[in-house]
Amino acid sequence: MAQQAWPQPLKDWVTKCMGQMTDYNREEVQSELRAIIADAHLNQRLWTTDWAGMQLQSLMPKPLPAANNLKRKITDNPPTSNKKTKKNAQKNAQANAASLDPNDQAALNRRAQRFQREHDIARQKNTGNSGGYGSGFKANNNYLFRDRVASGSASPWGAGGYDEPEADPNVPNWDRYTIVGTNQEIFKDYLRLTTEPKPEQIRPFSVLQRTLDELKKRWKQKPAPTYNWMCSQFKSLRQDLTVQRIKNQFTVTVYEIHARIALETSDMVEYNQCQATLKTLYELGIEGRVEEFTAYRILMLLHGRNRSELNLFVGQLTPKQKADLSVRHALDVQRAVSMGNYHAFFRLFLDSPNMGGYIIDHFSDRERIKALMVMTKAYKTLSLSFVHKELAFDNLAEARDFLMNHQCAFFANPNSPDDQKTLDCKPAVPALAKVFEEKYRKIIIKGAV
Repeated sequence: MAQQAWPQPLKDWVTKCMGQMTDYNREEVQSELRAIIADAHLNQRLWTTDWAGMQLQSLMPKPLPAANNLKRKITDNPPTSNKKTKKNAQKNAQANAASLDPNDQAALNRRAQRFQREHDIARQKNTGNSGGYGSGFKANNNYLFRDRVASGSASPWGAGGYDEPEADPNVPNWDRYTIVGTNQEIFKDYLRLTTEPKPEQIRPFSVLQRTLDELKKRWKQKPAPTYNWMCSQFKSLRQDLTVQRIKNQFTVTVYEIHARIALETSDMVEYNQCQATLKTLYELGIEGRVEEFTAYRILMLLHGRNRSELNLFVGQLTPKQKADLSVRHALDVQRAVSMGNYHAFFRLFLDSPNMGGYIIDHFSDRERIKALMVMTKAYKTLSLSFVHKELAFDNLAEARDFLMNHQCAFFANPNSPDDQKTLDCKPAVPALAKVFEEKYRKIIIKGAV
């Protein structure tokens, strides 16, 4: 059953349960969750069950054995008449008495250290139970909470309004170490962090907002800055957001803009990093151009020929996403590729919304070779003009160079002008099959996740 078909109370309950899991009860909790949800689905009780009041047995505190039961277990042991056993028990009692001697300074020190450790753990637990954040973090980061509430989030913990899980005293409270930057520089080159970041090296949220505005203005200027400089600035901006744990609509906007610039400049490594982070941010419920980047993800999966993940992803699309123009276009491209309909594919290529054409550019040559493999088997000759128009080349020269670069330019009249050249299909068939196996059978996408 697709996750979007789950009722919202069920999603909230599952999220809350998973937030309370630890490494010790993870398998037990997951097993009980699957069993309860499967039973409710089978009996058609997904929408009628009071999920908010549901309690997992695996998450309930385990009762400690009663003192009288322990006493009974001890006294139930039959007395022994073995002299050797009595002698050993007497020695142990003397040793225990010696270890409890109030004059034994070493034993007193060990006991004091043990009490101090227990006190530290209790203090850490009390700090963790105050909402999961230290008091200093709350005082210095209220603007983050205001931004998130103003953008439609009912809770500062996230757009879904989920309760913060109880703090585990064995897990460090990372929010205590979250810093708030004080650097006022608008532009700052990206440097990989090798030590603990310092506030004077990080820009606060208000400065980051001005930085994004200036970067957008500069990218629209003529001449625009070099992509290397823009990429360094955006990576630095993203780093400052990550260090300060800022996750809101501004964060989504930063990653979306950087992803588009990376597409425009064919930097697929940075694009895939941005896409992976956006997927996580969207799943948190933070608003953004979800449909636009959903279409890009479909096209990227087509590029990587990842059929299993593509089918799973398409099967989870919501009706709202399927109704979007860019998502419908991406689904039409998927259908054309799966059916081998190269005519429809290249018409869609020429009519791509948003920046989908930049992604199709990366696998259009592969689809051209596949189309030529079909065309050369169906025709004896093909005019270069027909190849140019059918496979969406910009001009005749580009179509000619494509055939020559792929060692399949078997023209019957090679000395004629390009608008009169004719491709001899018979010798081109094995050449096209060979180049497809050598160049396009295996796909390697840099930065793919």
